[in-house]
Amino acid sequence: MNAPVDVSFFARAAKPLTSYRKYWAARFGTAKFLPTTRAEMDALGWDSCDIIVVTGDAYVDHPSFGMAVIGRMLEAQGFRVGIIAQPDWQSADPFKVLGRPNLFFGVTAGNMDSMINRYTADRKVRSDDAYTPGDVGGRRPDRAAIVYSQRCKEAWSDVPIVLGGIEGSLRRIAHYDYWQDKVRRSIVVDSKCDLLLYGNAERAIVEIAHRLAAREPVHQITDVRGTAFVRRETPESWFEINSTSVDEPGRVEAHVNPYLMVSEQAKANGATCAKEDEAQAVAAAAESAGSVNPAIKPLKFVPNPALQSRERIKVPPRDRSVIRLPSYEQVRADPVLYAHANRVLHLETNPGNARALVQAHGEGTTARDVWINPPPIPLTTAEMDHVFDLPYARSPHPRYADENGSHDGATKIPAWEMIRFSVNIMRGCFGGCTFCSITEHEGRIIQSRSEESIIKEVEAIRDSVKGFTGTISDLGGPTANMYRIGCKSPEIESACRKPSCVYPGICPNLNTNHDPLIKIYRRARALKGIKKILIGSGLRYDLAVQSPEYVKELVQHHVGGYLKIAPEHTEQGPLTKMMKPGIGSYDKFKQMFEKYSAEAGKKQYLIPYFIAAHPGTSDEDMMNLAIWLKKNGFRADQVQTFYPSPMATATTMYHTNKNPLRKITRESETVDIVRGDKRRRLHKAFLRYHDANNWPLLREALKSMGRADLIGNGKHHLIPTWQPLTDGSYQSARRKNSTVVAAKPAAPVKGRILTQHTGLPPRDTGAGRARPAAAKPIRKGR
Repeated sequence: MNAPVDVSFFARAAKPLTSYRKYWAARFGTAKFLPTTRAEMDALGWDSCDIIVVTGDAYVDHPSFGMAVIGRMLEAQGFRVGIIAQPDWQSADPFKVLGRPNLFFGVTAGNMDSMINRYTADRKVRSDDAYTPGDVGGRRPDRAAIVYSQRCKEAWSDVPIVLGGIEGSLRRIAHYDYWQDKVRRSIVVDSKCDLLLYGNAERAIVEIAHRLAAREPVHQITDVRGTAFVRRETPESWFEINSTSVDEPGRVEAHVNPYLMVSEQAKANGATCAKEDEAQAVAAAAESAGSVNPAIKPLKFVPNPALQSRERIKVPPRDRSVIRLPSYEQVRADPVLYAHANRVLHLETNPGNARALVQAHGEGTTARDVWINPPPIPLTTAEMDHVFDLPYARSPHPRYADENGSHDGATKIPAWEMIRFSVNIMRGCFGGCTFCSITEHEGRIIQSRSEESIIKEVEAIRDSVKGFTGTISDLGGPTANMYRIGCKSPEIESACRKPSCVYPGICPNLNTNHDPLIKIYRRARALKGIKKILIGSGLRYDLAVQSPEYVKELVQHHVGGYLKIAPEHTEQGPLTKMMKPGIGSYDKFKQMFEKYSAEAGKKQYLIPYFIAAHPGTSDEDMMNLAIWLKKNGFRADQVQTFYPSPMATATTMYHTNKNPLRKITRESETVDIVRGDKRRRLHKAFLRYHDANNWPLLREALKSMGRADLIGNGKHHLIPTWQPLTDGSYQSARRKNSTVVAAKPAAPVKGRILTQHTGLPPRDTGAGRARPAAAKPIRKGR
């Protein structure tokens, strides 16, 4: 047996999820699928729902989908939970289909931020949506969390709104909005929700549900960790701290003076020196005899008022302290204050030492505070097992099936297809990459499942999931190789305020033992009926090289020919702003990868991922990256331009030109930002240097940079001097993998000469009727 031992020694001062007394409605039992219609409620014998979850995703009853996890978690507590998935938001009627919920509406935009789901990094509208049947776009509104909350309030004005999901989580304070290019208010204010739950919300949602079921008013629920809400004033017995003092260096205590006399050292320790006592007795006797010179006066030492502030100050208790951030109006008007507020927010993310935050919105009579409680307490291994062992159907709701009852045809949901045969083994990430929001949402303390729970899910996929052929597509999580890795010391873990455990180097207090993960890999692939275990999650290769045995196990047994990793860049300038390791770590992993692949007699390849136009990236950095790509024989197909998502540290750099990884001042470090469509296209073009459509832009840029020596037809040149005839189009890998729609071939353009060199036979130029192939061409006169 594998004992459910926690990686983190973090003190879980929280009520266990399984310790609550079940709600009376538990007598109705477990539903195969949570109901989405009145007819399904009637079949279960329900007259009403206690909680209704409104989501922007199609309803897939799988532990990788947030609405299913929250719904099943509440069902296990005895509540009757209904699902309204992707409702028509044009009116409030679709939000009434299940009737009035007895306790509250749970609202989420879905597994993805609705704006990122709808728009590309270039603000172009996507035509697809991986969380919708048939991969059809447009089934959810922009800013879905706000729209759904308002429609729920319109449908039943007296029902509390509890907002959750990643869209709300990343907008809990005033935030920069890339799509409107401005700072928006906290989503708590815009959505008018009663409570916002940020991060993984199982612990918070269970407590809130039971308290509302006990008839506690929602406005009195203000002490749940991982929640945000509106307050008019700071309550009594709380210590309010100005955020500008949080980033100041602490007091420097005086060093022991090595030149102190023995008597002075004794006095400093509250003792006396025998020799000094004897001398003082002789002086006192002489003074009493009247032999003291009246001209001699004793010295009087007066305390320096400028130094009195350095005396020891009693620090207020952290659990009763709240940090006041600059107001919404201030951060909207001043980018420096915005960068400062973002830095303080990221400093207060460790559940062991984080304090509450408050940010004012509005002025005068409309003023109110958005109060953000400290992050939720991480789940224990036993609680993680409980969450993942709930009775999920592991498939989309039957309403999405085609005429054959299948989910593999026109109604296929791509997001479910991707995780259909995968197993999530952990949560959290301590990488701290500035362009990523996983740490802000899930936290940096790793929450791992037990080995038994993971093996049980693999067996469930093998035995019950339709279409399984013997291959598990992934055993991973936010990062593939952080399972059961955490801090060696509970004291250090609870006090640490570093944004990353692996940057600028791997922390010496981090346990990098990969043995538990290796054991799971071996046990899972030894199961009967399991042919292959693949690892599809992103690999933290600088961490993997700490365990050569793990790299060998991964390369020789769990790579399907290609392994995708993300060095993101080769140059130090952007890497320092990303908080990613140098390219040397990639080279070291590449050597180990090739060595163990050769030992296994396999031809396997690394596929590196890179980001274009990230803050801190110069044109020269992208040029050097392109040279590196060509030198190493890489032709990037999937290219990602930096996408400023709300609350990410890199987004703050993009908006403010400041580096919040360091203390923010008016004179602090500025960051080179890639703005404007032309420069963003240039950085993307460098990544796709092999695409002829990009060559004119690259030639112009290289000449202006004084690097025309890279233009030529030799192997050492980046791009050639000649230019083929191209249509200027680019098809992303995402579009290539989508369902192909038959289209009529475009008519040839009048006057264009089509040759075999351009890939088309010269049959029809559009100028007239095609001549027989054997006919001689007509020569025009000069």
